[in-house]
Amino acid sequence: MSETNKLVIFDCDGTLVDSQHIIIEAMQATFDKVGLPRLEDMRIRSTVGLSVLEAITMLRPDDDAKAIEEMSDVFKREFYRMRVEEAAQPDPLYPGTREAIRSLQDAGYLLGVATGNSQRGLARVIHEHDLDGVFVTLQTADGHPSKPHPSMIHTAVAEAGADITSTIMVGDTSYDMMMARSAGSHAVGVKWGYHSESELLEGGAHHLLEAYSELPPIAELLGGNT
Repeated sequence: MSETNKLVIFDCDGTLVDSQHIIIEAMQATFDKVGLPRLEDMRIRSTVGLSVLEAITMLRPDDDAKAIEEMSDVFKREFYRMRVEEAAQPDPLYPGTREAIRSLQDAGYLLGVATGNSQRGLARVIHEHDLDGVFVTLQTADGHPSKPHPSMIHTAVAEAGADITSTIMVGDTSYDMMMARSAGSHAVGVKWGYHSESELLEGGAHHLLEAYSELPPIAELLGGNT
C-alpha cells in the first residue's frame, strides 16, 4: 500500500464507547411521551448502530412513516435532554481504546469514524474524550443512508485517499459487518458491543476481536491483503 493511505474506520456506539444505557433510556422515554408501551431493553439494544429513523422503524414496523418521523424527533429531544440539559456523564471508552489508537497511528494508519450517531453527538464524544484531531474522516447519519448501506465507508475512503480493498471497518454490530462487506472493505467485529458473536459472523465479519490489543496486529495482517 505504498501509494495510498492505510485507513481504519471505527463505529462509535458499542465500539469506541459504551452508550447503550442512555440510548435505551431515551427510547423508552420516547415511547412514554407518545403513549406507546415500553419494549424490552434488549430489543432496543439490538438496534444501536442504526440511524434513529431506521431503529424506530425496526422497533415499530407497523407504524406509518409520519409516526416514525415524529417519534424520531421526540427521541432526539429526549436524548439531548438527558445528555446535555441533565448533564449525564460521558459514555466510557472501552478498555484499550486509547492504546490501540496510538499503536495504529504509530504504524502509519489514518483513522476514521462511521456511525449511526448524529454529527453533534459524535462531536460531543470526541470532545469529551479528548480525541480532537485523531480522526481524519467523520461520517455520521446526518449525511448518509443508514447502515448497512456502504455510503459512509466509500466517503471515508475517498476523503482519506485510501484503498477500499485494504481499508478496515471495526464495529460491534452485524450492520457494521454488512456495511463493510457491501463496500468491499475488511470487516472486523468486536465482541464487547451490542450484537452477539453469531450475529457478527452472520453479518460477514472476517475477524472478531476479544480485546483492542488484538487490533493492531490484525490491521497489519489485513492491510496488505485484498
